[in-house]
Amino acid sequence: MTIKTKLQLGLLFLFGVIVLLGGMGMYYLNQLKEESANILTDNYESISYVQKMQESLDLDTQTDSLAMITFEKNLQQQEKNLTEKGEKEETIELRKVWNLYKAQNNTQFLPSIKAHLFEIATINQNAIFRKNEAAQMISQEALNYLKIITITCLLISFTFVINFPAYLASPIKQLTEGIRAITAKNYEQRLHFSSNDEFGELATAFNLMAQKLDEYEHSSLAQILSEKKRIEAIINKLNDAVIGLDDHQHILFVNSVALDLLHINQEELVGKSALDVALQSDLMRSLLNHSTDNQEIKIYTGGKESYFSKEWILVENEEKLLGKVIILQNITKYHELDAAKTNFIATISHELKTPISSIKMSLSLLENPKIGELNPEQQGLLQNIKDESQRLLGITGELLDLTQVESGKINLAFEAVSPIQIIDYASMAVGFQAQQKSIEFQIDLAPALPQVWADAEKTAWVLVNLLTNAIRYSEVQSKILISVVQEQNQVVFGVQDFGKGIEAKYLDRIFDKYFQAPNSPKGTGLGLAIAKQFIEAQQGQIQVKSEFGQGAIFQFSLPIYEG
Repeated sequence: MTIKTKLQLGLLFLFGVIVLLGGMGMYYLNQLKEESANILTDNYESISYVQKMQESLDLDTQTDSLAMITFEKNLQQQEKNLTEKGEKEETIELRKVWNLYKAQNNTQFLPSIKAHLFEIATINQNAIFRKNEAAQMISQEALNYLKIITITCLLISFTFVINFPAYLASPIKQLTEGIRAITAKNYEQRLHFSSNDEFGELATAFNLMAQKLDEYEHSSLAQILSEKKRIEAIINKLNDAVIGLDDHQHILFVNSVALDLLHINQEELVGKSALDVALQSDLMRSLLNHSTDNQEIKIYTGGKESYFSKEWILVENEEKLLGKVIILQNITKYHELDAAKTNFIATISHELKTPISSIKMSLSLLENPKIGELNPEQQGLLQNIKDESQRLLGITGELLDLTQVESGKINLAFEAVSPIQIIDYASMAVGFQAQQKSIEFQIDLAPALPQVWADAEKTAWVLVNLLTNAIRYSEVQSKILISVVQEQNQVVFGVQDFGKGIEAKYLDRIFDKYFQAPNSPKGTGLGLAIAKQFIEAQQGQIQVKSEFGQGAIFQFSLPIYEG
């Protein structure tokens, strides 16, 4: 039987109780009404006729014709209203005596007439008393029946009201508890409904769902454990140190490289709070300290000093933080190469200065008329050699400047320089590269730009570096925007390309030494780091804005010349 049918039967039962009570009430009220109507119609009218005939007799019927008519009229009415036993005989006798009285007009018949009237009145009064008692009995009987039926119906209804909601609520409560258990991943929860209604079908469907989830959980657990082991094996094969933390800073996993650096056993790390470990490990304390995020970390390992860069990876799911991964990348090789390169450049630059100076001295001697006169063609060749020697000397100076940056000893030659002069120099320096890719420079200069207080050569070097990167990441036949505007006491230079852009997670590291975004052209990763040091050494700032897939905007600012 379905719940709908049970509800219908329950409501039909309540409806039947209401109909039964109403029907019995109407039945007994109708009986009382009929008894009352009989009393009024039969007995009360007969008494009224008798009373009127009695009043007519009290008048002088021999002389008052109206009294005679009134008596006759009421007697006729009484003859039509014979309802009680003995009333008919008394009325017939009354008619006989009344007719004799009318015929003989003798008062000796009056006592007999009054006696018959009294007898008729008595008969109807007795009937009224009898019918009143019958009505009271009917009323009492109806009241008793109604009490019995009402109490019975109330008991049944009360039982129905108490049990039926429980019949509905109990399965729903069990279902709620079952759903909560499933939510808590207790897939062994089952519902036990013995009914054959919708609740029974619901329990069957719920148990089937729980069974499938239980099977899936156990099968997925085995797969997850297998994948976990595979990922752990991959992490252990990495050359970088990897440490995984949950959202409460507890250590989830540590690969072998990280264990070697921390000099702590895996059993003493996994499952422990990283904050507790940091109390005993200076390296762990440094890793958890965000103030060292953009700094190299020097660690003594393998019998020598090694250099590492730290990277945080946030593990999120629908904007909820699940944990963090700390990656220590060994950059010792790049550090050694950088030092070797710096030494090489410094050595080469110093070595080149001597032959260049000799060349310039030789050129000066050749220009001396005492040595000999030169024809115009020879003078032209001599001038070309002189220009190229000067250019080679400038390049040598720039190489020495680069070594100064990397060694932390930057020599700056501050002067008041026009922003337009810096733009012209940089755009000409990379003009050939731009022509090879058919890239157009669009220069937007604010009016009345003031001079800046800066090192012109180093600032131009920064702008050349930014333009070179922009050309490298731009598509063929595209454009690059170069802008210069004044903002308060600063002049802001901007280079905007429309290439693939930089992912948001790499923006904070783009100016780090040796950092290169994935899938970027191979390089040393030093250009932007050197540019940052050049600009900051001149009391300026450099920044980048980018949306992946829409290009990037590099901007740097320099102070206005106030002399």
